[in-house]
Amino acid sequence: MARDASFDWQNRAMSTWKEFEDQAPELAAFGAHRLTTVTGYLATIRDDGSPRVHPVVPVVGGGRLFVFMEPTSPKSRDIVDRGWYALHNGVPDMSGTGGEFYVSGRGRLVDDEAVRRIAVESATYSPLERYVLFELSVNEARCHGYGDTELPEPRRWSSERTDP
Repeated sequence: MARDASFDWQNRAMSTWKEFEDQAPELAAFGAHRLTTVTGYLATIRDDGSPRVHPVVPVVGGGRLFVFMEPTSPKSRDIVDRGWYALHNGVPDMSGTGGEFYVSGRGRLVDDEAVRRIAVESATYSPLERYVLFELSVNEARCHGYGDTELPEPRRWSSERTDP
């Protein structure tokens, strides 16, 4: 599928997790649960344009979506240099039990101690002091359940439109 040349991909609309949550509360609640229950998979873009995938433990708190990383991790450099990410929850089996949740957007390095405190207090684990923190904006979110979730039918939300 070709990109629309008139669309500004670098400056497309992005939302905070809170804005997403306000506009699509059921989908955001589902996503927060799926992302914080099992290890997720963060996709970033290498400097040569090829994809890279990393296991991560996302943090949802204070109306924000975060990930902590080792400061020397290639994914840290990918986000600092290019910004774009996609994040998908892990699934426990081949049946997709619990459902799937996907979110994409841009990440930014956070060095504000007050924001770091929010992330640390919201985490389901104890992030090490040396970890760097990224906040992930939300451009698009999707879910798909397989009959065993509270949101069994596919749903989609985009920061460019508000009809989940």
